[in-house]
Amino acid sequence: MSYFPAFLKLDNKKILIVGGGYIAYEKLEHLLDFSSNISIIALELSDDMKRVIEEKSLNFEKRGYQKGDIKDFAIVIVAVDDIPLQARIFAESKEYNCLCNSVDSVDYCDFIFPSYIKKGDLTIAVSTSGASPAVAKHLRKYLQELIPSSIGEFLQEMKDLRKSLPKGKERMKMLDKKAHDYINTWSQK
Repeated sequence: MSYFPAFLKLDNKKILIVGGGYIAYEKLEHLLDFSSNISIIALELSDDMKRVIEEKSLNFEKRGYQKGDIKDFAIVIVAVDDIPLQARIFAESKEYNCLCNSVDSVDYCDFIFPSYIKKGDLTIAVSTSGASPAVAKHLRKYLQELIPSSIGEFLQEMKDLRKSLPKGKERMKMLDKKAHDYINTWSQK
């Protein structure tokens, strides 16, 4: 089964991470590129998790997961090795209509974390639907090298043009040509 690519708007969506180890830290780092409305429940925290929670003033409760903890969250990330707990939280997520990701347990996931590139307003996600995370990672690195650091400035210019120019075919053609020409300069380096 392959995953449908979608970009979720996380404004006003609360996220819960269950777990405080290295994998929880990795997921937290990814999520912080898009939201800071994140809470963590864990018995123990890695040093990196402690540091980021303090730096970002995130809500943290030092305890184990309890039934009902996810009721106010739109998304829950289960980053613990306890497979029965992953299964329970996933089943409970259906009661509360929240999306669930149980790290490394695709049977208990509504979505997966793709390998991604984020440069300003540009976000590119790469997924192999779990077939080979290593391929996704190396493809992301390859694409990241192709995309110039000026992409953020270019996208801001395009955004400003879209706001200032009247809608219509002429604007569409001009913006399309501008994007085409900009991307074509990448291969000339």
